[in-house]
Amino acid sequence: LIMANNESLKVKIITVSDGVFNGDREDVSGKKLEEYFEANDWKVVEKIVISDGTTSVASALSELSKKFHGLIVTTGGTGFGPRDLTPEGTSKVLEREAPGLAESIRLVNPLGRLSRATAGTLGETLIINLPGSTKGSIECVDAVFEVLGHAVRLLKDNYDPHPNQEHKKHE
Repeated sequence: LIMANNESLKVKIITVSDGVFNGDREDVSGKKLEEYFEANDWKVVEKIVISDGTTSVASALSELSKKFHGLIVTTGGTGFGPRDLTPEGTSKVLEREAPGLAESIRLVNPLGRLSRATAGTLGETLIINLPGSTKGSIECVDAVFEVLGHAVRLLKDNYDPHPNQEHKKHE
């Protein structure tokens, strides 16, 4: 997954969790996401932990997307808990939604139906909300991984050849 100018695709990871932010829990999903992206030739350029909440999420996304061409994934805060406000914070800053990514993520497993995650763009940045569970965050990013590089490249100059796909004929 190398860009036309031989620049690696870049990703920033935001863990949204009061427990991790306060030091009560380890950031397992953030660590596993970092390993996942590095194993798939993406360069993790920043990784932060913030508290739950609409304002904290919106502020972090606004700040991390400035002059950044790449992907930002959030992990945590997409469920039904009273402090699970990652989608609300994300929606405050998105310029354009990418519902197909969020829908694909929800189809990964039965619990995905409970996800309120969103996805979309802000400038030259693609933003995707992932669940806070370690297994869920990896399953969900894996569900859309094959299109992420193409999507990020399109945000820069609106030109990226469509990935070659073999179309099987149905008999």
